[in-house]
Amino acid sequence: MTDRKIKLKSILWLLTGIWITVSLARFIRGLGAVTDLSDSAPWGLWIAFDVMSGVALAAGGFVIAAVVYIFHLEKYRPFARPAILTAFLGYIAVAVGLLYDLGIPLNIWHPAVYPQPHSVLFEVAMCVMLYLTVLFLEFCPVILEHSRFNRPLFRKIYAILKRMTIPIVITGIVLSTLHQSSLGSLFLISPDRVHPLWYSPILWILFFVSAVGLGLMTIAAESLFSCWYFGHKPRVDLLSGLSKAASFVLFAYAFLRLGDLALRHKLNQAFNGTWQGNLFLYEIVLAAFLPAVLLSFRRIRSNPAGIGTASCLTLLGMVGYRFNLCIVAFARPEGASYFPTWMEFAVTIGIIAVAMLVFIFFVERFNVTQADHGHDETAAATRVPKLTPYNPLNLRILMPESHAALRRYSLALVAGAAMAAASLPGDVWSGSILARTPVQAPMNISGSLTDAAVKSGFHTYRINLFPPGPEYSGANATQLLILDGNRNGRLVAFPHQFHRDNLEGEVSCTLCHHQALPFDQNTACYKCHRDMYLPTDLFNHSVHIERLDGNRGCSGCHLNTIKAKTRETAKPCEECHYGMRLSGSIVPQNEKTTEHAPGYMQAMHGLCINCHEQKATENPGKYPSGFSDCGNCHRDISGSHFRLMSPYVSHKSNIASEQGPAGAVFSGPEYEN
Repeated sequence: MTDRKIKLKSILWLLTGIWITVSLARFIRGLGAVTDLSDSAPWGLWIAFDVMSGVALAAGGFVIAAVVYIFHLEKYRPFARPAILTAFLGYIAVAVGLLYDLGIPLNIWHPAVYPQPHSVLFEVAMCVMLYLTVLFLEFCPVILEHSRFNRPLFRKIYAILKRMTIPIVITGIVLSTLHQSSLGSLFLISPDRVHPLWYSPILWILFFVSAVGLGLMTIAAESLFSCWYFGHKPRVDLLSGLSKAASFVLFAYAFLRLGDLALRHKLNQAFNGTWQGNLFLYEIVLAAFLPAVLLSFRRIRSNPAGIGTASCLTLLGMVGYRFNLCIVAFARPEGASYFPTWMEFAVTIGIIAVAMLVFIFFVERFNVTQADHGHDETAAATRVPKLTPYNPLNLRILMPESHAALRRYSLALVAGAAMAAASLPGDVWSGSILARTPVQAPMNISGSLTDAAVKSGFHTYRINLFPPGPEYSGANATQLLILDGNRNGRLVAFPHQFHRDNLEGEVSCTLCHHQALPFDQNTACYKCHRDMYLPTDLFNHSVHIERLDGNRGCSGCHLNTIKAKTRETAKPCEECHYGMRLSGSIVPQNEKTTEHAPGYMQAMHGLCINCHEQKATENPGKYPSGFSDCGNCHRDISGSHFRLMSPYVSHKSNIASEQGPAGAVFSGPEYEN
């Protein structure tokens, strides 16, 4: 084994050790322990690179499959298997990266079981999962050609897969085309949050074209790396043809992007001297114009150094394009900054390192780099290298080279894990997993309900929000609660009086107000559910000790003197504080009121959604099927409309809603100045 291979593998195993340690911290302690993500910045490096860029970097698989199997350019067949392997590992890396970014990683299978056909993200998720399966089927013949699978059953499977090559390839091209473009469509819903130089109504076209160009240059980069690592001679004649095609695609991407900006009169912002304009110019030159111009010269694209330079420029530029769109050019709330922690970088680099090790493993042991001209059970099968016999006279390492490599790589793995463990912040294992998010009390605003029209069989009502002032306190005014516990704009305008009137008046209060604090009645939700996401301990032990004569008062609650004095052995609070638990509530009641109150969001969703579902089930003629949908209560607000969240409302606004003949289905706010 050459020193080049030993050094590279040692570095990759070192990075793998770092990755393993950080991964343990992430999956044991959660996202907050290792990332700079927050509610205002819910996605970052792992989405921008591992997912958005990773899918594009793996586009070489469907590009070369189309070139060889659809357009029958057989001379490029030597690139097919390495490109498909790279794409297969790339999509696995995308799935792994998504596992890290999901708050509940084990729910990654949910899109397949809980479909959302109107969601672009659902289409992306399903296409990625299906295309990963297609890539596995495309690469299976390489695995089955190994001598270990020289069995009748495997030979039959191999023959079936070979006959199905064209249908499998076509399926892969269709699926990849769909999700490569749909990744860009994800940002079409945020025209006000993406900078005009990056937002475009043809984002789906730009993402697909850029993925094709990036896929071609990724094939070239992978081929050059393999030749350098394994000591092969690069196929410059074939790489020159791919580079020429990439030049046309990159020019097309640049003209599409600039032409779209010019037609929408946004191109002038690239030359206004702002950092966004300068960043755009740097990106478009690096990602498209410079490599496209370089590759348009035969002399440069016939030189491995020229092809390698253009490949690096394209990779950096296209990855930068997706980074800018996802993070840099995406507007976040004021003060919500984000910069990846070193642990986020460690996870991303570690996933790449593991993918490279697996790639090297397959190339060293399977028939990956040779052209696929059919299966030869004797010649084509690549056998596992035999271990060098043990030689006790080898005083340099006292082990054969194959065993010494295992020892060397194991040492690098352990060293990387130890370095990462020593570098982890001190609060990763001992600190709080999640930061507290105190709940803000709802605002009270006056308004009125007016019957507007009849739409689709249901009455359309309008909720008018009144600014403060005596002129708006007439007989028609009603109380509206603006619910927005963490002031993020996902508000709900809740007509309290309207619900009470439609739920049997005063006696209906206990349906929602299921528990009261001592000496209080119909306690507001936020007084017990004090954190947006985390449970709140309702029992203040220190206050009770202080007011019950110190430690001598313990026996007043802990009646059993034998068992340990715990929450479970204490008597219910209601035996002292009468009337804390209210009867007739739709909220499940605990036997003891000393338990933890769930987070505000969980409590409100559990109460409102369950009640709406129950009403729709009991009376489907009165309440429509979508009565419990999120959009019936929640509506985003932005820009000047955020003034609604200030203590004073200085303008009129109204909230339109749909409801049944006597129901309360609110489709949410439509704000008017």
